[in-house]
Amino acid sequence: MPILKKREKEEVEIPSSSLADIAFLLLVFFLVCTTIDVDKGLDLVLPPIDDTEEIKINPKNITNLLINDVGAVLLDNQPIEVRDIAREIREKLLENDKLIVSLKTTKGTKYEVYIKVLDQLKSSGATRISIAEPEDT
Repeated sequence: MPILKKREKEEVEIPSSSLADIAFLLLVFFLVCTTIDVDKGLDLVLPPIDDTEEIKINPKNITNLLINDVGAVLLDNQPIEVRDIAREIREKLLENDKLIVSLKTTKGTKYEVYIKVLDQLKSSGATRISIAEPEDT
């Protein structure tokens, strides 16, 4: 009767010689498949910096829009809801096509409210928007 010998177990190894190739291929795959959304941010056209000449503007061509710390909005010193801004500005633009909207905030104004007001101004068709520095309170 033949004697059966136990075979020695071979150590199982994961081949690591191609690990760098696999990592590189995964990196290339994710770079190629990832889409970059470039339309994020505010779509505003700013005037050139070197233009230092002051222009006199007729006060009847300016409407003031103020946002305070708690998110309340005033249009020409009258309270207004954010959702009503587009309608009011559209009406003012029909009366005066040279209208400039001066948007002012306080330092504590929430960014979310500021962006909602800007969106309302853009949807109203206002193209002349003056964004003023936040007021010290």
